[in-house]
Amino acid sequence: MNPSPRLRRNRRIAAAAAVVVVIVGVGVTVGFALMHGSGADLPNASASRSPAPDPVDTPTPTPTALTAAEALLAGSADPAACAVSFEGDGIDLAPQLQVQGAMYAALPIPDREGEVFAGWYGSPADAAAHAIAGRVNGSREVACADRQITLYGAWMSPDDNAAENAQIPIMMYHQFTTNPDGESGWLRGNYAYIGDFDAHMAYIAESGFYLPTWDELAAFIDGRLFLPDHSVIITDDDADHTWLELAVPVVDKYRLLTTSFVITVWRSEPTPSKYVLQRSHTHEMHESGANGQGLMVNWSAEQIAADLETSASILGAKEVVAYPFGHYNETTKEGMRMAGFELGRTIEGGYVHIGTDKLALPVVRINYGMGVGLLPELIG
Repeated sequence: MNPSPRLRRNRRIAAAAAVVVVIVGVGVTVGFALMHGSGADLPNASASRSPAPDPVDTPTPTPTALTAAEALLAGSADPAACAVSFEGDGIDLAPQLQVQGAMYAALPIPDREGEVFAGWYGSPADAAAHAIAGRVNGSREVACADRQITLYGAWMSPDDNAAENAQIPIMMYHQFTTNPDGESGWLRGNYAYIGDFDAHMAYIAESGFYLPTWDELAAFIDGRLFLPDHSVIITDDDADHTWLELAVPVVDKYRLLTTSFVITVWRSEPTPSKYVLQRSHTHEMHESGANGQGLMVNWSAEQIAADLETSASILGAKEVVAYPFGHYNETTKEGMRMAGFELGRTIEGGYVHIGTDKLALPVVRINYGMGVGLLPELIG
């Protein structure tokens, strides 16, 4: 049966529409192929692309080598550790560890033929000027930035060192009193009024005195180290309770390095302050011998050495001894050398200079009634 005219017309319309769809689809496919470089009439797309490069191993960067100071810090578990480096003409020293906030300890004193070491300084400018205010030693607290600091060394000629003609006073105190009128009795002169002591320490702090350490004093005597004439060493004998209760707070107040000569059979406690070095006044030789003089001139050199070794083991340091009652002789000196002590302090008046006998250091004795007005004459 033949289809109706309407059906034939509908079929023609449908066929025409199909042709249009095919033509449009082919156009879209060809357009897409032209845009993206693919299609049946184009070269194989995968063949036209360059092959992906093989992975290449990136070399691991070589770590930067640690400096000597950084290596020191890396090996320390102390968060307060500070690496101190040293610079200066002809100076080649390894850095050393110090402790932030503590006093500098055991700074090196280098030697150089034909010259005198003039100290360590916080800047090259201070080193060039030999500026006392910028000089760094064991009287200064360690203060580092980023756990490191550099100190700068300076030199001078032996002639310039001699021309300074430095005369170093060692101040010697004993006991202290809060009574402005002093104490009574035969030891009255030993008791400095604490108000005078405060004024003395203020004068020293405000006048910019340099405070040498004992190893510096020894090197100065040998002519190896320059000390400015404007220097002073502050000491106390006996570590009496009045020193601990009255004087040490004043020392802390002015932050001045001092030395307390301790009779270790009487006192074995640690230092009361970081500003106080505790050094030997012997262990048990602060007693009279058979002849009425101190045991330091009655015992043998071997006995003296044994006593001093005991004292040093308690204090953790040697360096210097204050002779009990100021008594000493050649046997005393021999015992000192046997025990490894380099310096001995007497009670004889005077000043330390280049060439002074290291085992007979003189002092400036401070007695009751010596007010601050006397200090310019006594210590400069």
